[in-house]
Amino acid sequence: MAVVTTAERPRAWSAVVPVVLALALFAAVLRVLDQAAIPGVQNFLLVFGSLLVEAVPFIMLGAVVSAAIEVFVPTSFFERIALLPPRLQLPAAGMAGFAFPVCECGSVPVARRLASKGLSAGAATTFMLAAPILNPVVLISTWVAYRGRETLWPMVLGRAGLGLVAAIAVGWVVARQSKAEFLRPTSEDHNDGGAHERSWRAYFGHLAGDFVFMGKYLVLGASVAAALQTFVPQSVVGSVATTPIVNLLAMMLLAFLLSLCSESDAFVAASFVQFGVGAHLAFLVFGPMVDTKLGFLYAGTFARGFLTTVVLVVGAVTLAGTLWLEVVFG
Repeated sequence: MAVVTTAERPRAWSAVVPVVLALALFAAVLRVLDQAAIPGVQNFLLVFGSLLVEAVPFIMLGAVVSAAIEVFVPTSFFERIALLPPRLQLPAAGMAGFAFPVCECGSVPVARRLASKGLSAGAATTFMLAAPILNPVVLISTWVAYRGRETLWPMVLGRAGLGLVAAIAVGWVVARQSKAEFLRPTSEDHNDGGAHERSWRAYFGHLAGDFVFMGKYLVLGASVAAALQTFVPQSVVGSVATTPIVNLLAMMLLAFLLSLCSESDAFVAASFVQFGVGAHLAFLVFGPMVDTKLGFLYAGTFARGFLTTVVLVVGAVTLAGTLWLEVVFG
């Protein structure tokens, strides 16, 4: 869910037109290259097109759900977590991702609002990191991306389980921080759109903004994935894919650079058939918690040191969990 403020919301629909025109121009260029019979272009178009066709419906579904939460769900629903015993707050905050599915971009302002209204830093962080993975739309898209493969259930259940563990681990590390230590001082917190502007006009404004925001990263990710599959020598990809630990780190780095939305990243990960289940899972767990766009959001929202904590803890948990998965599944 994109960070769409009240001032920016009227511009959401106007952002759709240039994006559509850019995609049309991009499609025309690819068509010209295809007709020119340049080697590899047809394979690039096949991979790129298949990724878009499979992932776009989930991008739209994710935008529909996240916009509804932003506009119609009050923050008081989340604040009930603070009434639970301290030992239950982190698991409950993580599991709240099932009930309140938001993507990684939308979970950051939600976490800030919760922390500013009294929720503990640990619970707010756990929800922020777990929601983009435990999101039902994300788990369904993961199931669709890996359907027909022997690793279907290890991927779906492993992503949910390892993602929850990583989120709770980070939440536990920052649990003792006060509000002043956790949040970066700002002139004003994000407004709670669900409390002040519950209207269909606001809903469709958020819907358009979310879809455009997430869609541009999908196009970028699909382009990079198709280019790697087409133009990078398979011997190079194969050597990385079969090198223990390096394969996991490579996929984590790729997830960080691509900055895909969690509703569509499974289709990109599944296209790297040279890599094993552990590397795929590393991509799908690390990316929704740590990527380039989230790095800027974390740095601007939370106090100094938070980004480093997330990178180190999530990286360590992801690496350890996927290493064990590769031991079990070879």
